[in-house]
Amino acid sequence: MKIVTQVKLIPEADQAAALSATLRTLNEAACWVSRVAFKRGIPREYELRKHTYAQLKELGLGAQAAQHVIKKTRDAYTTLKANIRAGNLGKTGSKRRIKAESKPITFRPNAAQPYDDRCLSWQYDAQTVSIWTTAGRLKGVRFLCSAESLKTLREFRKGEADLIERDGVFYLIATCEVPEPDVYEPDGFVGVDLGIANIATTSTGYQAAGRGLNRYRKRQLTLRAKLQKKRTKSAKRRLKERSRREQRHAKNTNHVIAKTIVTEAERTSAGIALEELTGIRQRVRLRKPQRVTLHSWAFSQVGDFIVYKARRAGVPLVYVDPAYTSQMCCECGHTDKRNRVGQGLFICRNCGVVAHADRNASHNIAARGAAVWTAGRESRVPATP
Repeated sequence: MKIVTQVKLIPEADQAAALSATLRTLNEAACWVSRVAFKRGIPREYELRKHTYAQLKELGLGAQAAQHVIKKTRDAYTTLKANIRAGNLGKTGSKRRIKAESKPITFRPNAAQPYDDRCLSWQYDAQTVSIWTTAGRLKGVRFLCSAESLKTLREFRKGEADLIERDGVFYLIATCEVPEPDVYEPDGFVGVDLGIANIATTSTGYQAAGRGLNRYRKRQLTLRAKLQKKRTKSAKRRLKERSRREQRHAKNTNHVIAKTIVTEAERTSAGIALEELTGIRQRVRLRKPQRVTLHSWAFSQVGDFIVYKARRAGVPLVYVDPAYTSQMCCECGHTDKRNRVGQGLFICRNCGVVAHADRNASHNIAARGAAVWTAGRESRVPATP
């Protein structure tokens, strides 16, 4: 499986200036290539190369850098077309879709730039890299990472790495091909119910409450609103300093939750059953005060973290239909909307069982996960002679 490993570059002052200038030059070139692609109807990469490669070389770009600029631009249009086809930018005629289709794609001055092994080489023992820039090849640029990340890079790095600049700090994001262990035969399934009040509730008893994260997000929202109202230079500086802080905090929380769930499943030789929540933002209709809470809910990120951690550990994982899991009794199977008395209370109208609503739903998800696994299992019936 493919994973990414991020390392932090520690360049000298002149090296940092060269890296920053390189990113600006390459992204300006990408914007020009994008305008050519838009004007000519977004041709194929080979055709786009015929119209732009010679001019990029005249700008002083190396052969590989010019190729990557063209490929990056073409990939951006491929992604845009896929998003339009999937309906992620709205229906035909919507303002968002018209805006996306009516102008060429632009790239930020510090947007990521891909590097291959011809433009970038790694010296793991010295923890340095040699990297191409518009000012020449920079050698001995130091990088920092954890011992585990360094081991992953040394053993499994394969393919390209992206150079990015974030708040004046440079990072390299490398692609690593990590072998996947064989998936074992599960002894039951751990059902995972994802929510807002409780980020994740499992059928084994683990519950990750969302109270702390929701309070943190509400506090960050209030602070951002106060700073935005001031409209002073210091307020803007503080907003820039605080940018992405909430995102990093939520990401770390989701990593911890996902690791806890996968470790528990691996320890008990169980599989993991997740709800298929694709398109929930489009399906669910809420009042205006509740929309911020829903769209701040990183349920997709939690699910993605659980998926890749399960794959790395060899834990079986299946997706199940989430319909009526919160209304169906896990004991008798009776389904009624009135069974869900409150946010955290479930009382079955048929058998009278009383349970935590999310815990009840997680048991239903676990049962469906076992059924899905059995239905998809390879037949063990002897062949007919």
